[in-house]
Amino acid sequence: MRIGPYQLDNALIVAPMAGVTDRPFRSLCKHFGAGHAVSEMMTSDKTLRMSKKSLYRANFDGELAPISAQIAGSDPEQLAEAARYQVANGAQIVDINMGCPAKKVCNKLAGSALLQDEGLVQRILNAVVEAVDVPVTLKTRLGFKNGEENILKVAQYAEQAGIAALALHGRTREDMYLNTARYELIKAVKQSINIPVIANGDIDSPEKAKYVLDYTGADAIMIGRAAQGRPWIFREIQHYLQTGTHLAAPEITEIREVLLGHLSELYQFYGEYSGCRIARKHIAWYTKGLRDSNAFRQAMYKVESTAEQAQVVADYFEQLLDHGQNLADVQVEQVNLLATH
Repeated sequence: MRIGPYQLDNALIVAPMAGVTDRPFRSLCKHFGAGHAVSEMMTSDKTLRMSKKSLYRANFDGELAPISAQIAGSDPEQLAEAARYQVANGAQIVDINMGCPAKKVCNKLAGSALLQDEGLVQRILNAVVEAVDVPVTLKTRLGFKNGEENILKVAQYAEQAGIAALALHGRTREDMYLNTARYELIKAVKQSINIPVIANGDIDSPEKAKYVLDYTGADAIMIGRAAQGRPWIFREIQHYLQTGTHLAAPEITEIREVLLGHLSELYQFYGEYSGCRIARKHIAWYTKGLRDSNAFRQAMYKVESTAEQAQVVADYFEQLLDHGQNLADVQVEQVNLLATH
Protein backbone atom coordinates (compact mmCIF):
# COMPACT_ATOMS: atom_id res chain seq x y z
CA MET A 1 0.00 0.00 0.00
CA ARG A 2 1.11 3.54 -0.73
CA ILE A 3 0.33 6.77 1.09
CA GLY A 4 1.36 9.49 -1.31
CA PRO A 5 5.01 8.83 -2.17
CA TYR A 6 5.48 6.36 0.69
CA GLN A 7 5.40 2.64 -0.02
CA LEU A 8 4.55 0.84 3.23
CA ASP A 9 6.34 -2.40 4.07
CA ASN A 10 3.03 -4.20 4.50
CA ALA A 11 -0.70 -3.70 5.04
CA LEU A 12 -0.57 -3.58 8.85
CA ILE A 13 -1.00 -0.21 10.56
CA VAL A 14 -0.99 0.77 14.23
CA ALA A 15 -4.14 2.74 15.07
CA PRO A 16 -3.76 6.09 16.82
CA MET A 17 -4.85 5.70 20.45
CA ALA A 18 -4.79 8.54 22.97
CA GLY A 19 -2.51 7.74 25.86
CA VAL A 20 -1.13 4.63 24.14
CA THR A 21 0.54 5.20 20.79
CA ASP A 22 3.43 7.30 22.00
CA ARG A 23 6.83 7.05 20.35
CA PRO A 24 8.01 4.05 22.42
CA PHE A 25 4.85 2.07 21.58
CA ARG A 26 4.92 2.97 17.89
CA SER A 27 8.57 1.99 17.63
CA LEU A 28 7.91 -1.33 19.36
CA CYS A 29 5.03 -2.19 17.04
CA LYS A 30 7.16 -1.34 14.01
CA HIS A 31 9.88 -3.59 15.41
CA PHE A 32 7.36 -6.43 15.45
CA GLY A 33 6.35 -5.87 11.85
CA ALA A 34 3.80 -3.06 11.65
CA GLY A 35 4.23 -1.32 8.32
CA HIS A 36 3.05 2.05 9.59
CA ALA A 37 1.91 3.81 12.77
CA VAL A 38 -0.03 6.99 13.48
CA SER A 39 0.66 9.21 16.47
CA GLU A 40 -1.70 10.02 19.30
CA MET A 41 -4.04 12.87 18.41
CA MET A 42 -2.67 16.34 19.05
CA THR A 43 -4.94 19.32 19.55
CA SER A 44 -5.02 22.06 16.95
CA ASP A 45 -5.33 24.63 19.75
CA LYS A 46 -1.95 26.35 19.61
CA THR A 47 -2.33 27.67 23.16
CA LEU A 48 -1.89 24.06 24.33
CA ARG A 49 0.94 23.21 21.93
CA MET A 50 3.71 23.72 24.46
CA SER A 51 2.08 21.74 27.24
CA LYS A 52 4.11 18.80 28.51
CA LYS A 53 1.58 16.30 27.13
CA SER A 54 1.59 17.91 23.68
CA LEU A 55 5.39 17.97 23.54
CA TYR A 56 5.55 14.26 24.34
CA ARG A 57 3.00 13.49 21.63
CA ALA A 58 4.89 15.54 19.06
CA ASN A 59 8.23 13.85 19.77
CA PHE A 60 9.27 11.88 16.67
CA ASP A 61 13.02 11.75 17.39
CA GLY A 62 14.58 8.66 15.84
CA GLU A 63 11.26 7.23 14.62
CA LEU A 64 11.20 5.11 11.49
CA ALA A 65 9.72 6.84 8.45
CA PRO A 66 7.13 7.67 7.37
CA ILE A 67 6.19 9.72 10.41
CA SER A 68 2.44 10.39 10.70
CA ALA A 69 1.08 13.05 13.06
CA GLN A 70 -2.61 13.06 13.89
CA ILE A 71 -4.32 16.39 14.56
CA ALA A 72 -7.73 17.03 16.12
CA GLY A 73 -9.98 20.06 16.29
CA SER A 74 -13.01 21.69 14.72
CA ASP A 75 -11.77 24.95 13.19
CA PRO A 76 -10.50 24.57 9.60
CA GLU A 77 -7.90 27.33 9.86
CA GLN A 78 -6.60 26.09 13.21
CA LEU A 79 -6.29 22.58 11.80
CA ALA A 80 -4.51 23.90 8.72
CA GLU A 81 -2.05 25.77 10.92
CA ALA A 82 -1.59 22.69 13.11
CA ALA A 83 -0.81 20.64 10.01
CA ARG A 84 1.87 23.12 8.95
CA TYR A 85 3.33 23.07 12.45
CA GLN A 86 3.56 19.28 12.56
CA VAL A 87 5.19 19.13 9.12
CA ALA A 88 7.78 21.63 10.32
CA ASN A 89 8.19 19.39 13.37
CA GLY A 90 9.09 16.40 11.21
CA ALA A 91 5.77 14.85 10.19
CA GLN A 92 5.81 13.32 6.70
CA ILE A 93 2.07 12.54 6.77
CA VAL A 94 -0.71 14.44 8.53
CA ASP A 95 -3.75 12.52 9.75
CA ILE A 96 -7.06 14.22 10.60
CA ASN A 97 -9.06 12.82 13.51
CA MET A 98 -12.78 12.54 12.77
CA GLY A 99 -13.20 9.28 14.62
CA CYS A 100 -12.55 9.75 18.33
CA PRO A 101 -15.76 9.01 20.26
CA ALA A 102 -14.56 10.33 23.63
CA LYS A 103 -17.04 12.66 25.31
CA LYS A 104 -14.47 15.34 26.12
CA VAL A 105 -13.48 15.46 22.44
CA CYS A 106 -16.99 15.35 21.00
CA ASN A 107 -18.18 18.02 23.43
CA LYS A 108 -15.77 20.37 21.64
CA LEU A 109 -17.33 19.35 18.30
CA ALA A 110 -14.13 17.53 17.34
CA GLY A 111 -13.42 13.88 16.59
CA SER A 112 -16.48 11.93 15.46
CA ALA A 113 -18.78 14.83 16.41
CA LEU A 114 -17.66 16.51 13.17
CA LEU A 115 -19.65 13.93 11.22
CA GLN A 116 -22.82 15.80 12.23
CA ASP A 117 -21.82 18.75 9.99
CA GLU A 118 -20.90 17.64 6.49
CA GLY A 119 -20.17 21.18 5.37
CA LEU A 120 -17.64 21.58 8.14
CA VAL A 121 -16.11 18.21 7.23
CA GLN A 122 -15.56 19.46 3.68
CA ARG A 123 -14.05 22.76 4.83
CA ILE A 124 -11.64 20.99 7.17
CA LEU A 125 -10.53 18.46 4.57
CA ASN A 126 -9.94 21.15 1.96
CA ALA A 127 -8.15 23.48 4.37
CA VAL A 128 -5.70 20.89 5.65
CA VAL A 129 -4.91 19.37 2.26
CA GLU A 130 -4.26 22.83 0.82
CA ALA A 131 -2.11 23.85 3.78
CA VAL A 132 0.69 21.30 3.39
CA ASP A 133 2.63 19.59 0.64
CA VAL A 134 2.70 16.17 2.36
CA PRO A 135 0.01 13.48 2.15
CA VAL A 136 -3.04 14.02 4.37
CA THR A 137 -5.01 11.03 5.61
CA LEU A 138 -8.36 10.80 7.40
CA LYS A 139 -9.42 8.57 10.31
CA THR A 140 -13.16 8.43 10.83
CA ARG A 141 -16.25 6.34 11.67
CA LEU A 142 -19.41 5.26 9.87
CA GLY A 143 -21.32 8.28 11.15
CA PHE A 144 -22.40 9.96 14.35
CA LYS A 145 -25.62 8.02 15.04
CA ASN A 146 -26.88 4.61 14.10
CA GLY A 147 -29.39 4.92 11.30
CA GLU A 148 -27.75 8.14 10.12
CA GLU A 149 -24.51 6.71 8.72
CA ASN A 150 -23.08 9.18 6.23
CA ILE A 151 -19.70 7.61 5.58
CA LEU A 152 -20.30 7.21 1.84
CA LYS A 153 -20.70 10.98 1.52
CA VAL A 154 -17.73 11.68 3.79
CA ALA A 155 -15.59 9.27 1.79
CA GLN A 156 -16.49 11.09 -1.43
CA TYR A 157 -15.66 14.44 0.19
CA ALA A 158 -12.30 13.00 1.26
CA GLU A 159 -11.44 11.80 -2.23
CA GLN A 160 -12.54 15.11 -3.80
CA ALA A 161 -10.40 17.08 -1.32
CA GLY A 162 -7.28 15.08 -2.15
CA ILE A 163 -7.06 12.90 0.97
CA ALA A 164 -4.36 10.27 0.37
CA ALA A 165 -5.94 7.42 2.35
CA LEU A 166 -9.04 6.83 4.47
CA ALA A 167 -8.95 4.79 7.68
CA LEU A 168 -12.43 3.68 8.69
CA HIS A 169 -13.55 2.28 12.03
CA GLY A 170 -16.62 0.14 11.44
CA ARG A 171 -18.78 1.72 14.15
CA THR A 172 -20.66 4.98 14.66
CA ARG A 173 -19.90 7.40 17.45
CA GLU A 174 -23.09 6.17 19.16
CA ASP A 175 -21.62 2.66 19.24
CA MET A 176 -18.47 3.84 21.02
CA TYR A 177 -16.68 0.45 21.27
CA LEU A 178 -19.83 -1.60 21.83
CA ASN A 179 -21.62 -3.87 19.35
CA THR A 180 -19.53 -5.28 16.52
CA ALA A 181 -17.72 -3.52 13.71
CA ARG A 182 -19.76 -3.42 10.48
CA TYR A 183 -17.45 -4.42 7.70
CA GLU A 184 -20.17 -4.29 5.06
CA LEU A 185 -20.05 -0.48 5.12
CA ILE A 186 -16.27 -0.50 4.89
CA LYS A 187 -16.66 -2.73 1.82
CA ALA A 188 -19.18 -0.30 0.32
CA VAL A 189 -16.79 2.61 0.89
CA LYS A 190 -13.92 0.73 -0.75
CA GLN A 191 -16.11 0.09 -3.80
CA SER A 192 -17.19 3.75 -4.02
CA ILE A 193 -13.84 5.56 -4.04
CA ASN A 194 -10.44 5.16 -5.65
CA ILE A 195 -8.14 6.16 -2.79
CA PRO A 196 -6.70 3.53 -0.38
CA VAL A 197 -9.07 2.38 2.36
CA ILE A 198 -7.86 1.04 5.71
CA ALA A 199 -10.25 -1.17 7.69
CA ASN A 200 -10.34 -0.79 11.47
CA GLY A 201 -12.33 -2.35 14.30
CA ASP A 202 -12.30 -5.70 16.15
CA ILE A 203 -9.27 -7.08 14.31
CA ASP A 204 -7.72 -9.17 17.05
CA SER A 205 -6.28 -12.30 15.41
CA PRO A 206 -4.54 -13.44 12.23
CA GLU A 207 -7.73 -15.14 11.00
CA LYS A 208 -9.80 -12.00 11.60
CA ALA A 209 -7.23 -9.90 9.78
CA LYS A 210 -7.39 -12.11 6.70
CA TYR A 211 -11.18 -12.20 6.79
CA VAL A 212 -11.48 -8.41 6.97
CA LEU A 213 -9.01 -7.87 4.15
CA ASP A 214 -10.74 -10.45 1.95
CA TYR A 215 -14.30 -9.37 2.73
CA THR A 216 -13.89 -5.60 2.52
CA GLY A 217 -11.27 -5.47 -0.21
CA ALA A 218 -9.48 -2.90 1.95
CA ASP A 219 -5.91 -1.97 1.07
CA ALA A 220 -4.74 -2.35 4.67
CA ILE A 221 -5.96 -3.01 8.19
CA MET A 222 -5.50 -0.89 11.29
CA ILE A 223 -5.03 -2.54 14.67
CA GLY A 224 -5.53 -0.75 17.97
CA ARG A 225 -6.67 -2.35 21.20
CA ALA A 226 -5.51 -5.83 20.16
CA ALA A 227 -1.90 -4.60 20.18
CA GLN A 228 -2.04 -3.39 23.78
CA GLY A 229 0.26 -5.75 25.64
CA ARG A 230 0.60 -7.82 22.43
CA PRO A 231 2.84 -5.87 20.05
CA TRP A 232 3.88 -9.18 18.47
CA ILE A 233 0.38 -9.45 16.97
CA PHE A 234 1.78 -7.72 13.87
CA ARG A 235 4.38 -10.44 13.46
CA GLU A 236 1.73 -13.12 13.91
CA ILE A 237 -0.68 -11.56 11.40
CA GLN A 238 1.96 -10.94 8.75
CA HIS A 239 3.19 -14.53 9.02
CA TYR A 240 -0.34 -15.87 8.68
CA LEU A 241 -1.12 -13.67 5.68
CA GLN A 242 2.04 -14.84 3.96
CA THR A 243 1.93 -18.54 4.83
CA GLY A 244 -1.53 -19.47 6.11
CA THR A 245 0.12 -20.96 9.19
CA HIS A 246 0.43 -19.77 12.78
CA LEU A 247 3.54 -18.74 14.61
CA ALA A 248 4.03 -20.26 18.04
CA ALA A 249 2.98 -18.12 20.97
CA PRO A 250 5.83 -16.02 22.37
CA GLU A 251 7.80 -17.70 25.12
CA ILE A 252 7.50 -16.30 28.62
CA THR A 253 11.15 -15.30 28.38
CA GLU A 254 10.41 -13.23 25.26
CA ILE A 255 7.38 -11.56 26.86
CA ARG A 256 9.57 -10.67 29.84
CA GLU A 257 12.31 -9.18 27.65
CA VAL A 258 9.84 -7.24 25.50
CA LEU A 259 8.06 -5.81 28.54
CA LEU A 260 11.26 -4.86 30.37
CA GLY A 261 12.60 -3.25 27.20
CA HIS A 262 9.34 -1.35 26.75
CA LEU A 263 9.53 -0.14 30.35
CA SER A 264 13.08 1.07 29.85
CA GLU A 265 12.00 3.10 26.83
CA LEU A 266 9.04 4.57 28.71
CA TYR A 267 11.22 5.57 31.66
CA GLN A 268 13.75 7.22 29.37
CA PHE A 269 11.04 8.99 27.37
CA TYR A 270 8.85 10.28 30.21
CA GLY A 271 11.21 10.44 33.17
CA GLU A 272 10.84 9.07 36.69
CA TYR A 273 7.42 10.31 37.82
CA SER A 274 5.39 10.04 34.61
CA GLY A 275 7.30 7.02 33.34
CA CYS A 276 6.37 4.95 36.37
CA ARG A 277 2.69 5.87 36.16
CA ILE A 278 2.26 5.56 32.40
CA ALA A 279 3.97 2.16 32.48
CA ARG A 280 1.32 0.71 34.81
CA LYS A 281 -1.34 0.23 32.14
CA HIS A 282 1.16 -1.40 29.80
CA ILE A 283 2.28 -3.82 32.50
CA ALA A 284 -1.36 -4.68 33.15
CA TRP A 285 -1.98 -5.41 29.46
CA TYR A 286 1.13 -7.57 29.08
CA THR A 287 0.26 -9.69 32.10
CA LYS A 288 -3.42 -10.41 31.40
CA GLY A 289 -4.07 -14.12 31.59
CA LEU A 290 -0.80 -14.99 33.30
CA ARG A 291 -0.63 -16.92 36.56
CA ASP A 292 -1.64 -14.89 39.64
CA SER A 293 -1.58 -11.75 37.50
CA ASN A 294 -4.38 -9.96 39.32
CA ALA A 295 -2.60 -10.14 42.66
CA PHE A 296 0.63 -9.08 40.97
CA ARG A 297 -1.02 -6.05 39.37
CA GLN A 298 -2.62 -4.88 42.60
CA ALA A 299 0.81 -4.89 44.25
CA MET A 300 2.50 -3.34 41.21
CA TYR A 301 0.09 -0.39 41.16
CA LYS A 302 1.40 0.67 44.59
CA VAL A 303 5.02 0.94 43.50
CA GLU A 304 6.17 4.55 43.17
CA SER A 305 9.60 4.35 41.51
CA THR A 306 10.76 3.10 38.13
CA ALA A 307 13.57 1.02 39.61
CA GLU A 308 11.24 -0.80 41.98
CA GLN A 309 8.60 -1.20 39.29
CA ALA A 310 11.04 -2.84 36.88
CA GLN A 311 12.26 -5.10 39.67
CA VAL A 312 8.81 -6.32 40.69
CA VAL A 313 8.06 -7.06 37.02
CA ALA A 314 11.31 -9.03 36.67
CA ASP A 315 10.60 -10.91 39.91
CA TYR A 316 7.08 -11.78 38.76
CA PHE A 317 8.32 -13.29 35.52
CA GLU A 318 10.95 -15.28 37.40
CA GLN A 319 8.12 -16.78 39.43
CA LEU A 320 6.25 -17.64 36.23
CA LEU A 321 9.30 -19.40 34.85
CA ASP A 322 9.74 -21.29 38.12
CA HIS A 323 6.11 -22.50 37.85
CA GLY A 324 6.39 -23.45 34.15
CA GLN A 325 3.50 -21.25 32.91
CA ASN A 326 1.58 -22.94 30.05
CA LEU A 327 2.22 -20.74 27.03
CA ALA A 328 -0.71 -22.00 24.95
CA ASP A 329 -3.10 -21.26 27.80
CA VAL A 330 -1.64 -17.77 28.11
CA GLN A 331 -2.36 -16.90 24.49
CA VAL A 332 -5.89 -18.31 24.56
CA GLU A 333 -6.70 -16.50 27.78
CA GLN A 334 -5.32 -13.19 26.49
CA VAL A 335 -7.46 -13.43 23.36
CA ASN A 336 -10.53 -14.31 25.43
CA LEU A 337 -9.96 -11.38 27.76
CA LEU A 338 -9.51 -9.03 24.82
CA ALA A 339 -12.79 -10.19 23.31
CA THR A 340 -14.68 -9.26 26.47
CA HIS A 341 -13.39 -5.68 26.61
